[in-house]
Amino acid sequence: MTLKPYNVPPRQSRYDAKIARMRAGTDSISDFILADAKDGDMAGGLSALGTDHVTNCPRTLVEFDEAVHEIVRQDVVDILLASVSTLGRLAKKGVFDGSTVHQAVRLNDTTDLWRISGADYGRQPSIPFRTARLEYLPVKFGLYSMTFSGDAKEDADTLSQYRAFRIEAQAAGVKHFLEVFNPPLPLLDKADYGCFLNDMVSRALAGMHEEERPEFLKLTFNGSRSLEALCRYDPSLIVGIMGGGSGTTRDCLELLHQAQLSGARAALFGRKILDAEHSPTMIAMMRAVVERRLTPAEAVSIYHEELLCRGLTPKRTLESDLNVTDPLLY
Repeated sequence: MTLKPYNVPPRQSRYDAKIARMRAGTDSISDFILADAKDGDMAGGLSALGTDHVTNCPRTLVEFDEAVHEIVRQDVVDILLASVSTLGRLAKKGVFDGSTVHQAVRLNDTTDLWRISGADYGRQPSIPFRTARLEYLPVKFGLYSMTFSGDAKEDADTLSQYRAFRIEAQAAGVKHFLEVFNPPLPLLDKADYGCFLNDMVSRALAGMHEEERPEFLKLTFNGSRSLEALCRYDPSLIVGIMGGGSGTTRDCLELLHQAQLSGARAALFGRKILDAEHSPTMIAMMRAVVERRLTPAEAVSIYHEELLCRGLTPKRTLESDLNVTDPLLY
């Protein structure tokens, strides 16, 4: 039985315009793509919805959907990434009606990303896995994820699964962007993660026809040097970064700043937005930093001022929130 997708009318999104300028080589700093990852339910289940910062209680699906709706109404992010079920609920509620925010769906869910209570999947080899069915996607655009380990058999299987996905995706008219994580197992020295990812990504792309290549890349940030090397390697590649853990507000904004200086043209952040005291204000500061209207330090200070104006108590003092705690950003 063929399942019918949700009826989503075609429209020109802000993302479409930005990606077209990037391909034409006419993009500017204002074309930096910001994406909000609200697909955590594919990794952590109930615990992935975050906590209400007023009540300190775990969010319900209704509260989670309203938080997503608030970000869509703000109209600052270019892409909203979510699971099939979340996008389906939001579509039925009309959340994206008339919006220029581009919808993206989580296309697969490798096991190393599972953050399930009581389990230790993050310390086990990554197993390529797909829950979502391409014939029942709410939109024809999404994120495919890969994790290489440095083990030949596991990495060859990861690449084979990606090849099978691309065949199905092309047949279904589904476009994708690609994220690649650092190895979850200590088979490699952490100092080699950056060059390892660069080599694995470039060798994977080398065997692909241009029609099946991802729209853009999203990689773990392993320092400015390795990111710059990948961006310089092929200027036609649109390279982005992922956010990782929450960290301080300065960590979030400094990561964006340094990545952009290294050649990144996109960023998809999940927990750094979800765990913020006020997500829309954090997103506004992110946009101001990538457009060079504020330095990371200035944006942290303004973020705290905005929280106080909203009657919200910051998790950290301004002094501690100005600290850079990620060693890769020193």
